Amino acid sequence: MSNIKSLNFKNTTSPVNLIVHGQGVFLFNTKEAAILTLANKDKSDGLQVSLSHTEFLVTRMANSNKYESQGKKGGLTNKSGAYYWFSLDSQNQLLQAGIGEPRLETACYTYQFDRSDKLWEANKSFLESLVSIDLPNTATVTPLRVLKDPVTNTVPLLLKGINNLTMDDVAGTDYLASAALPASAQTLYNCVAGEKFVLDTPDFPDFSKAIEYSIRTPGMWCNTRIQQKANEFSKEPQPLETYLRITLGQNNGESPGIPYVMEIWPVGHYSPIHNHGGSNAIIRVLHGSIHVSLYPFLCDQANTIEPFATKDFNKGDITWISPTLNQVHMLKNLDTNTDTCITIQCYLYDTADTVHYDYFDYLGNNNAKNQYEPDSDMDFLEFKKTMRQEWDSRKVELKRKNIWSCWA
Repeated sequence: MSNIKSLNFKNTTSPVNLIVHGQGVFLFNTKEAAILTLANKDKSDGLQVSLSHTEFLVTRMANSNKYESQGKKGGLTNKSGAYYWFSLDSQNQLLQAGIGEPRLETACYTYQFDRSDKLWEANKSFLESLVSIDLPNTATVTPLRVLKDPVTNTVPLLLKGINNLTMDDVAGTDYLASAALPASAQTLYNCVAGEKFVLDTPDFPDFSKAIEYSIRTPGMWCNTRIQQKANEFSKEPQPLETYLRITLGQNNGESPGIPYVMEIWPVGHYSPIHNHGGSNAIIRVLHGSIHVSLYPFLCDQANTIEPFATKDFNKGDITWISPTLNQVHMLKNLDTNTDTCITIQCYLYDTADTVHYDYFDYLGNNNAKNQYEPDSDMDFLEFKKTMRQEWDSRKVELKRKNIWSCWA
């Protein structure tokens, strides 16, 4: 699978229409130098975007004015899995382009029109007139999708529900309102964000302690099962590249695997770098802490792509994944932590997604992209029953030892 699912463009050399005139993001693939043209309705004026391996350069058609990048400079890459984006923002008079996910952190071209320019209003009117993207006749550019909104601010990773959101949160960049998520992601958020969606409940107040005990104690179910998974992502045993997947419910065909998964991460354990099948996802930390590294795209050339962001999420924190943002990551329960990390992760395809991809692609130790079919180590209800039995047996054993110690 490509790093990002393509919409069904019937003709890859036909003009691609913007959803809103004068704004949006165009996602595309290309391996060769090419020129895109953002044109007005009658093709009398527009922007020519020249793509090369050394730089991105934008030129206005009517007067040949060149708009060179004012920030980072970069061009096409030979790295596998790379794709590109171009953002048009007429309201802020901002042009941007980048590699991988469409966001500020991946930009390699930025041009901001000068507000003091006497032509500010004329430039704004010109940018608002752009309605379509003409592709090269050579079919070297493959359109992937068009997004309605341009790239503007840094995208927050933490979510907040409407009952906890403040004006400071809306004005800042630390939190994203759950109501701003795509519809499918909002559905998932509403299912797992409630105050009663917790591990330790009145019927089993020591559930998290029982899991910790099972992970740390040889012979217990979690400890045994995690050791059995040492070869899950590699032919050579990788005992720390493992975690447990406890599933809730059944696969209903709307997600890669069973949609609700409780994942258990012992200290020091981690995942390979992987994507999420183009699905939406919500991740909530139920216990402990998890370290997340985010990547612009999934590349099978090991150690050549650096994460553009890293963040630690603690108990109660909720983060998110969409088909175009936060899609590629690696998770780790850091060696410096003391507690097992337990998360709930849930997945749902967009309603417009008609090509369900039932795998997570991951970077294996063979320096190649591999397919992982999301599986289950145990059903949640059975798992909870097993943990209760182990915990109760432990208490009985401790009581027995205490009795014998009194007689010793």
